[in-house]
Amino acid sequence: MEIPEVNRGPLDISEGNLQDKYFEEEEEENPFHNARYPENLDHGELEESDGYHNTHQEVSHLFAIKDLGSLRYFLRVEVKPFSSGIFFSQTKYTKDLHRARMIESSPLNTPMVIKEKATTSDHDPVDVTSYQSIVGALQYLTFTQPADIIHAVNRVCQNFNSPTLVHLKAVKQILRYFKGTQHYGVSYLAKSPISFYGFCDAGWAGCPTTRRSTTEFCTFLGANCISWCSKKQPTVARSSSEAEYQSMASTTAEITWLTFLLQDIGISLFKPPQLFCDNVSGLHMSVNPMFHARSKHIKCDYHFVSEKVAMGNLITRYISSASQPANIFTKPLPNDSFS
Repeated sequence: MEIPEVNRGPLDISEGNLQDKYFEEEEEENPFHNARYPENLDHGELEESDGYHNTHQEVSHLFAIKDLGSLRYFLRVEVKPFSSGIFFSQTKYTKDLHRARMIESSPLNTPMVIKEKATTSDHDPVDVTSYQSIVGALQYLTFTQPADIIHAVNRVCQNFNSPTLVHLKAVKQILRYFKGTQHYGVSYLAKSPISFYGFCDAGWAGCPTTRRSTTEFCTFLGANCISWCSKKQPTVARSSSEAEYQSMASTTAEITWLTFLLQDIGISLFKPPQLFCDNVSGLHMSVNPMFHARSKHIKCDYHFVSEKVAMGNLITRYISSASQPANIFTKPLPNDSFS
């Protein structure tokens, strides 16, 4: 079938934004005009909207397509719309993983133990192929259950090449935790305030091998968590303040990029994003990079946090460790944190 060519004319990329120029076409020249932004539509009303039917009709003239109805299951991710938003989970994928690995196991309340009990067989090697298969499956589960397992999964992923029995025990701990949290997932609300928040934390010298710290953060657009990260820092931090400040810098970079992305899709923030940190020294350094002599050795590129604060593009605030949502990314937590 021959597909007709669509002449859209030259693109203006002088400002680095193609969106405005692309959507300057007249409605009659763009068959998808009515379906681009189905505003003020609930999930149940979307399929009955005029824009949906117009788009379906126009595309069916060009391609052989089949309408599968509302999205329910895609790439092992279950999609469940509800009255005020949408819910993503991987319940079926988790059940299949348990059937193949630990069908008779009992559930646990936490994905990691706070204090390991050493045994003489902890350093015995285990089957590498089987270990990599299980851990690879666990990585995929972090898409819909990131907050409670991302730190535990990252820890077991660091021993891909030479896993031992103690690493396999950690994997089984995660699998048993999934046994009781198969229905967990991520929900996104349709109606939520357009306020941008970031929460950052750092696990100082958390790696027992390299003594590098870990940067953890999560960002929220209103009540919806839109990004998260748990990653080793590139350099060894000499103090917990430096580790926290590096974490603030990484979170600020993420917030800056997401702010530009929101602007490109037409979402404007009514007030500057707010960054919450539980380290007072790091907050002071964001206001004054030379607050203390111990900050002089920190790389200059991390000081753009203070530049953002000085320009009014970012607001830094203190939050207690007990209320810090990013705290779950840094270390094993007791049962109460998961209840």
